[in-house]
Amino acid sequence: MRLTIVGSAGSTAGPDAPASCYLVEADDADGRTWRIVLDLGSGAIGPLQRYCDPARVDAVVVSHGHPDHCADLAALSVLRRYGPAADDDLAPLTLLGPEGLDQRIVQIAGSEDLTALATFDFTAVGDGDTATVGPFSFTFARAWHPVPAVAVRVAGPSALADGPTSLVFTGDTDRCDEVLGLARGADALLAEAGWAHSRVNPEGIHMNGTQAGTLARDAGVGELIVTHIASWVDPAGTLELATVAYGAPVTHAVPGETHVL
Repeated sequence: MRLTIVGSAGSTAGPDAPASCYLVEADDADGRTWRIVLDLGSGAIGPLQRYCDPARVDAVVVSHGHPDHCADLAALSVLRRYGPAADDDLAPLTLLGPEGLDQRIVQIAGSEDLTALATFDFTAVGDGDTATVGPFSFTFARAWHPVPAVAVRVAGPSALADGPTSLVFTGDTDRCDEVLGLARGADALLAEAGWAHSRVNPEGIHMNGTQAGTLARDAGVGELIVTHIASWVDPAGTLELATVAYGAPVTHAVPGETHVL
């Protein structure tokens, strides 16, 4: 699998980073490249086109219905219905996310009907649900956030060795047992640190760097990639906290960088 950071800014798109968006690619046994997108937050649809044709990805998985994680689903609907592939009779795109995400698309699109949804094949997922798309398998867990939210474990063929590899994306969450269980033994953990280096945090919203690092350490993951730091926050302090808690160097999710798993 290959993970490309498209957008990683927390809360809003920044001048150098769209909001949450991650492209995961893997080749099957026949050499066909499969592409899935984790989150499609505000500002992400433009730079996503540097790496693939968004209208032709194989699935989109969205962690929750906040705009910095799902707003550009409405833009993707427009692109599929009116863009270069509009006359190619594309099959509805697999969309996986928490219950109510379909209505969020309608709200963001400003539509009074369900036209914006016509291009998606939406399935609501929750704690313990699983799904398969091409060489990828997904397992979902409840995340601890003010709105319905999920974390996802993506398993697929390793690009580094024979056999499978796994990536866990926390979405937005405070630390909780469900996400810890999902992350256990993962090869890589893409963990949010929306509270950055703040030492005192309200419960049930985000993690800070220490919590992200502790989660990675307790889950025994092979690699920690820290994401969802607001664009106006210097990430250095957050990464320092995460490194101390994890007990090993961590990586910042920088747009444009690809991680081979």
